[in-house]
Amino acid sequence: MDFFSADWLDAVQWPAMAASIVSAWLVASNAKVRRNIGFWCFLFSNVLWVAWGLHTSAWALISLQVALAALNIRGLFKTDPKDEAAHGERNRAEPERA
Repeated sequence: MDFFSADWLDAVQWPAMAASIVSAWLVASNAKVRRNIGFWCFLFSNVLWVAWGLHTSAWALISLQVALAALNIRGLFKTDPKDEAAHGERNRAEPERA
């Protein structure tokens, strides 16, 4: 099977969907580390969706994935596990902001 064959690229939508669902599950976790992993998974799904969108010329989907990737990068910075260790006491005392 050729790497850029239509069959392979048609199938990309299924792992992209699975990655999106797993990512949403992880991002909904109370554990900051799981949320961080979820944002990384979301970025992986963004890449898969863009690959599929390029193959099918789904320009609105590609635009959506670029915007969602920006939000996922923002989420990565807000859930950095190293940040929690450095500011653990302050984060527990302050309510979380959106």
